[in-house]
Amino acid sequence: MGEKLITVKEVSLNNNCPECFSKEGLELTFKQKFIETKFSKSITQEIATEMHCNVCDTTIYPVNWTEDIERIYEYQMKAFVPKKASKKYNSLFWIIIGITAAVIIAAVVLVLINLPV
Repeated sequence: MGEKLITVKEVSLNNNCPECFSKEGLELTFKQKFIETKFSKSITQEIATEMHCNVCDTTIYPVNWTEDIERIYEYQMKAFVPKKASKKYNSLFWIIIGITAAVIIAAVVLVLINLPV
């Protein structure tokens, strides 16, 4: 339970890695925030990105990006379509709602039955 980032899309880039200068292995990952509680699961609109080089096994932070990498990043951000924000309620939520509704209905019925005529 709690918050986590789920990978939505991974893009291989043909740019040189700023660390090892390899033209292969640079990868941009788009992640979306996923929140799970006892009562619901939801996907938010919050997006996180991460750039990683698989050749030198290094995370590439924006401070180290070249102009080419920044240009490709901006293009990929425009092209990226996140999953729709959604919320799904678990069965525990619906059970509690059902029990609460049944108690309220029972209370109303009891009050109506005991009203003086």
